[in-house]
Amino acid sequence: MTEVSLSRILAYWADRDPDKPSLTHEGTTLSRAELEARSNRLARAYQGLGVKAGDFVTIALPNGIEFIEAVFATWKLGATPQPVSYRLPDGERSQIVELAEPSLLVGAAPGSHQGTACLGAGYRPDPALSDAPLPEVTAKYWKAMTSGGSTGRPKLIVSKDPAAADPLEEKFGLSPGQIALIPGPLYHNGPFSLSMIALQMGHHLIITSRFDAAETLELIDRHGVQLMYLVPTMMQRMWRLPSAQRDSYDVSSLQVVWHMAAPCPAWLKEVFIEWFGGDVLMELYGGTEAQGFTTISGTEWLSHRGSVGKPQDGFQMKVVDDAGNSLPSGEIGEIFLLPDAGQGATYYYIGAEAKAVDGGWESLGDLGYLDAEGYLYLTDRRSDMILSGGANIYPAEVEAAIDLYPGVRSSAVIGLPDADMGNLIHAIVDAPGQDLDVETLLAHLNQHLVRYKIPRTFEFVSEPLRDDAGKVRRQALREQRL
Repeated sequence: MTEVSLSRILAYWADRDPDKPSLTHEGTTLSRAELEARSNRLARAYQGLGVKAGDFVTIALPNGIEFIEAVFATWKLGATPQPVSYRLPDGERSQIVELAEPSLLVGAAPGSHQGTACLGAGYRPDPALSDAPLPEVTAKYWKAMTSGGSTGRPKLIVSKDPAAADPLEEKFGLSPGQIALIPGPLYHNGPFSLSMIALQMGHHLIITSRFDAAETLELIDRHGVQLMYLVPTMMQRMWRLPSAQRDSYDVSSLQVVWHMAAPCPAWLKEVFIEWFGGDVLMELYGGTEAQGFTTISGTEWLSHRGSVGKPQDGFQMKVVDDAGNSLPSGEIGEIFLLPDAGQGATYYYIGAEAKAVDGGWESLGDLGYLDAEGYLYLTDRRSDMILSGGANIYPAEVEAAIDLYPGVRSSAVIGLPDADMGNLIHAIVDAPGQDLDVETLLAHLNQHLVRYKIPRTFEFVSEPLRDDAGKVRRQALREQRL
């Protein structure tokens, strides 16, 4: 089978079985033919607003049918979808719009971004517009995801893969025509990629507005879900349901469950292997940049406890010391990745420069080691990035927002261990001579940060947190509090 343009992939499946369910959200289900027709009409509306091949379309919508339709309408015009959190405050969203220069922003009030066409959430195209297929056109890049940065400034990670796919090719354990459940936020790379791959393969995709442990299990049972995406925080919440409730759901339909985005505690991994099955539970380690990734099944993991798997074909991996020398198996160092096709073959940045060393090797900032069989084990992160509930949070971005508050001299943001979220954000605020009110500070931060980046706890100090060079030792501050 040859690749099909993503502008035609819905039509490919609708032609074969138009009435088969394609997309379900909160009790509403669209057939393959309905999703194809609705996204055609929406594409014509976008076209009328100036969207054309080669453009970016920024999508700031919550999980729902409207989000999926916006993505496919974008592809139908040869443009690239660029998802962002719908909860972003105007200031942060403006930075992303400035980088992406989209021809359309979906999910923002008209006029909210000067010079950019905007459509508010809930937009419905004129029913007089045709819902017939549009001329085939394939976007040069299939997605452009958003990431924070160590500088506190956002960047775009643009995939160099074109917007085309072989609908019958089995990948990541997926087979055509399955039933998939993605309960994660679609503006994150993992849920976005897996849900779109599922639709490209003719799956019946079920999405939720937000994650709920009991609802997730109920949906598996009711629909006979075969494919699912999770992060460890979701797994913990599912396991913490009362056992009588948890065991009342039938999960035997599950064939592939991918978990990723954060380290999984060994005890949690073990109970899910026992619950779902060792050949069902799969783990993936890698970055949005796709310079390389590892995978491991639950069955493999039982023989390599703590590992995140082996590098997959098409990529190279090495572990190096601080001088850049490759380390033998068992020795901890920084992990570097390189596609066989060379550095920059899989992505490019907008708003940042890729940092590569000799020959194009790149690091995701993680420390770890390889065993004698080539299995990778992670031990720590080189950077100060905080992983909380599967989301990456950069301290510099949060600190920049705190430091804008009157009376604050400096701040330091660290992650403190939490059994549910992995880490909770803790802010240490240097405000000498000030009697700061936490509620007022929180109201300030709500204007500058999306909710999951706002610290859960605050600590006020009167001594400087940074040295004369402006450096802050977050790791030392974290160790003191632990």
